[in-house]
Amino acid sequence: MRKAQLIASMAEKSGLSSEEVAQALEAFMESVEEALVAGEKVQILGFGTFEAVERPERDGRNPATGEAVRIAASRLPKFKASKVLKEALKGNGRSKEV
Repeated sequence: MRKAQLIASMAEKSGLSSEEVAQALEAFMESVEEALVAGEKVQILGFGTFEAVERPERDGRNPATGEAVRIAASRLPKFKASKVLKEALKGNGRSKEV
């Protein structure tokens, strides 16, 4: 599902206009990004948790040449699904408990 399809689906389910949903989705993404940059977690009960994780510097190999390379430390976003979301995926549908 692409962003435009997500916006259309959310607009249909919420009764809001596509423009309102697009603004809300953009605000959500900006808020999550700002929180992660600040080192905070974003936890949405019944959905999951977004957080930034540190990856230490490590050794790797160039797959084309086999040459050893040093991979720099980095900070990456991580998403961990909630139990409710995992159960919904197992049952192939959203749980009504949320």
